[in-house]
Amino acid sequence: MKLKNMLSRALRRPYVIYAAGGLLAGFLNGLFGSGGGTVIVPFLEECLDQEEHTSHATAILIILGFTIVSLFFYGFSGTLDIKLALWVSLGGVLGGFIGAKLLKKLTGPAIRKIFGAFMLVAAFRMVFFS
Repeated sequence: MKLKNMLSRALRRPYVIYAAGGLLAGFLNGLFGSGGGTVIVPFLEECLDQEEHTSHATAILIILGFTIVSLFFYGFSGTLDIKLALWVSLGGVLGGFIGAKLLKKLTGPAIRKIFGAFMLVAAFRMVFFS
């Protein structure tokens, strides 16, 4: 009974919920190379009641942590193509800048629809063209 009460109290604490969402996203990122935006954004919006702008902006910082862990893991295993990563990152920095500027101009519902459409296209592609 004591363990049940401790578990019940722990699950009511917000940091346990935060860590559980991060654990799931980190696990999926490590397994599939995806999980940052695809899991963290809906988690922040639906489970933590964050609005769209905050969720997307916060997810970027969270993804940085996943990126650093992946860099060490894959970088030291010899599977990382540094030249390719640097060139693609150059475009990614420019695209990130443009996307961040656009994010400020979009409404919450528009962000949700665009993100949802992107997720549907990605899912369709993975299911039917992989």
